[in-house]
Amino acid sequence: MKHIQFPFLFLFLLFCSAYAYGGIGQLLPKPQNIKKNNNYFQMDKVYLSTPVLEKEWTDFISSTGGQIVKQSEKKIEVILVDDIPTALYNKDEAYTLTVTKNKIKVESISQKGVYWAIQTLRQLQVEGKVKPTFEGCEIIDYPAFRIRGFMQDVGRTYISMEELKREIAILSQYKINVFHWHLTEDLGWRLESKIFPMLNDSINYQRMPGRYYTLEEARELVEFCKQHNVLLIPEIDMPGHSLAFRKAFRHDMQSKEGMTILKLLMDEVCETFDVPYIHIGTDEIEFTNPDFVPEMIAYIRNKEKKVISWNPGWNYRPGEIDMTQLWSYRGKAQEGIPAIDSKFHYINHFDAFADIISLYNSKILNKEYGDRDHAGSIIGMWHDRYVTSEYDLLIQNGFYPSILALAERAWLGGGYEYFDKNGTMLPKEDSPEFRSFQDFENRLLWHKANNFKGYPFAYVKQTNVKWRITDAFPNEGELAKVFPPEEVELNNTYQYQGETYNTREATGAAIYLRHVWGTFVPTFYKDPQPDHTAYAYTYVYSDKKQHVGLWINFQNYSCSEKDLPPPQGKWDYRESKIWINNNKIHPPKWLSNHTEKSNETPLTNENFEVREPISITLNKGWNKVLLKLPVGKFSTHEVRLVKWMFTCVFVTPDGNKSVDGLIYSPDKKI
Repeated sequence: MKHIQFPFLFLFLLFCSAYAYGGIGQLLPKPQNIKKNNNYFQMDKVYLSTPVLEKEWTDFISSTGGQIVKQSEKKIEVILVDDIPTALYNKDEAYTLTVTKNKIKVESISQKGVYWAIQTLRQLQVEGKVKPTFEGCEIIDYPAFRIRGFMQDVGRTYISMEELKREIAILSQYKINVFHWHLTEDLGWRLESKIFPMLNDSINYQRMPGRYYTLEEARELVEFCKQHNVLLIPEIDMPGHSLAFRKAFRHDMQSKEGMTILKLLMDEVCETFDVPYIHIGTDEIEFTNPDFVPEMIAYIRNKEKKVISWNPGWNYRPGEIDMTQLWSYRGKAQEGIPAIDSKFHYINHFDAFADIISLYNSKILNKEYGDRDHAGSIIGMWHDRYVTSEYDLLIQNGFYPSILALAERAWLGGGYEYFDKNGTMLPKEDSPEFRSFQDFENRLLWHKANNFKGYPFAYVKQTNVKWRITDAFPNEGELAKVFPPEEVELNNTYQYQGETYNTREATGAAIYLRHVWGTFVPTFYKDPQPDHTAYAYTYVYSDKKQHVGLWINFQNYSCSEKDLPPPQGKWDYRESKIWINNNKIHPPKWLSNHTEKSNETPLTNENFEVREPISITLNKGWNKVLLKLPVGKFSTHEVRLVKWMFTCVFVTPDGNKSVDGLIYSPDKKI
């Protein structure tokens, strides 16, 4: 895939000035209630009446070809009201939007709702014959959850201010309202300190030495977030993940000296960040000082800041912390303490296709909608493994598709499970779960094509990709062992050593046979066992002979493990193979050859998203695709978290989208 880089300002202006034609059918996230009225509002000379966000409205009107005048039959009217009775939750972000032939009317309790109304209105623009046109409707809208956010782990990997602004700006268009800024880590303290400049000395960094944000840049980003209706939550991780602190001061944070220094640092942090919350971490550490956490919370609260902490971490009772963020399967929401769900939302472990299904279908905090104790969700993007390019960092984590899935689920609420029913698997086509995801996918791809040009966005249509997968054959640790699907015609059942092995259907561009998190997230096999070999096959119909690209992968290496690259000439360490029309498809030349594991050795072309698609010629008619999927142990020396899975889908030669007109059918049905 070719990486096309554009300056942030150019992309932002392009987005604002040439917003693609959408309309009601492409709204993302979907509004809670919407009704067409068959009117269309043409942007022209308009009279604007608004008590808030006048600049935002002016920019919107001018960017869509309009002009504000003192008198006009065309009118945009914004009214702040005391209540929106039809809004069931989070009324402070609710709005009503009515678009008729000559009038756009917005009602909201606060400017937050007005801002979201503008974003919805942008997406209502449809192609007009003469002037920019907006599809008429009546909308009543409000979020199910009050926190809908994403986290960037800049402590491990510095991300430029330009890139952070780019992400915040585009995602605020989709009603993402929180940016969690994980600023400090073992590898580096990324926030300037004027009182302790030794913290930013290059000698105290393990990665990207000396790359940090000035206090002025931090203030600038807070203001930028406010302009985009986004709450910035800075995190200073304590007392764990603090090697950079210890290197600078030669004191542990939990020591008397360490706490004295840390309080002075928190003075600086609280003065710099004009925000209501400070996140203090407290995860993955042995507490040696029982007074540390309570004392630090009290100190920060005395500065009129609320405090957020990871869970698991310190054990809190109601009133001792203002909010917790659940980070592992052990994390639990507690009555009396608002919770943020990040438990199965670590996208650095995700596959680009399968995990987005479970993310979209699953209820946040296993609740239909939020309440006092259930605040919402933040997607975590952790950068344990060094990746040199910001573009690669985002595309290998499936950043934008995943966050857009969360944006809709957190806004709409609901869902069908909590990562525990179908998990990463799409159910049958006649199910509401399938239809719901298919509808989301169609809108997601529309926004990819129209509003994310130049952005790292490796997702293509997968709801039409059908497979048949065998029961797993026992290989007794012999990963190259051959089984019947390689030796006989493809069939629905096979005989092996007196046993019958059946096949079942599966849908998707990527299929997990066993998830990276084991059986916590359901996959194709309910009880996957090591030392087994599976086969997956389908037939692909092409109406002509054509050259296409192939996205193929058997182990997504993610950005949180120091796994070794595959051996040259092999797809992985498991003897996985793929044949197309009985021709074996060989892997590319791997750019990495290192044999010592290190998080500081960058990923190169191990993951399919950052390499050119494999060039394939499809014949006219049916084309046979067969995959061999062995697995040994689920954790090995080379790969700590073995993903028994595959990714396989045909794309355009540039990898930008799926190939039009292909039919995937293991039973050759058109």
